[in-house]
Amino acid sequence: MKLRHEWKHEINMSDYIVLRQRLSTVMQYDEHYQSGKYEIRSLYFDNLYDKALMEKINGVSKREKFRIRLYNSDESFISLEKKTKIGGLTNKQSNILTADEARMLSQGSYEGIEVGDRAVLLELIEKMKTQGLMPKTIVDYTREAFVYAPGNVRVTLDYNIRTGMYSTDLLNSESITVPAGNAIILEVKWDEFLPDIIRDIVQLTGRQSSPFSKYAACRIYG
Repeated sequence: MKLRHEWKHEINMSDYIVLRQRLSTVMQYDEHYQSGKYEIRSLYFDNLYDKALMEKINGVSKREKFRIRLYNSDESFISLEKKTKIGGLTNKQSNILTADEARMLSQGSYEGIEVGDRAVLLELIEKMKTQGLMPKTIVDYTREAFVYAPGNVRVTLDYNIRTGMYSTDLLNSESITVPAGNAIILEVKWDEFLPDIIRDIVQLTGRQSSPFSKYAACRIYG
């Protein structure tokens, strides 16, 4: 399992403006998206007892979560992801889903899905059967992403976080979402080392690494 380092900081609008200017002078925008900005919609899974949510709230060092994700409402590329966190290190594994598969899973159904060699999909379905994993809520937000080749660094700024409350209809563009606070989240991820130039850029006076979770923020209504 390949693990990456991850920092998270909750920042304010002034921080965002300063960071965006600093980052754009040194790092490149994510080449897959114009101006590095795009919309993310995720559907998170949890069990009847909200295991993933409670482990996050209680600061459990080793935990995992499953989500289905699409970008800019593009149904031609839908990703099922399993994110594992061990202390300050993370690992992400993913499989590609068809729109029909994503639609079925978002309804809590998996009958008839041909898993093939998709290990993450197989694990999700097994845990839906044995641990009661089920779709919980939609999480929407805007992301700006910057990359830096040395250290394989990726810095993102996430904002406009919205919750689908009890909605799990992932592919319905008309699903109602509401704001889940006004947080702006800085995330910094890297492999073996974080170059000093990036470390200096992302240091903000009075800001400490934060356990902020967009999934937890979007469960504020239950």
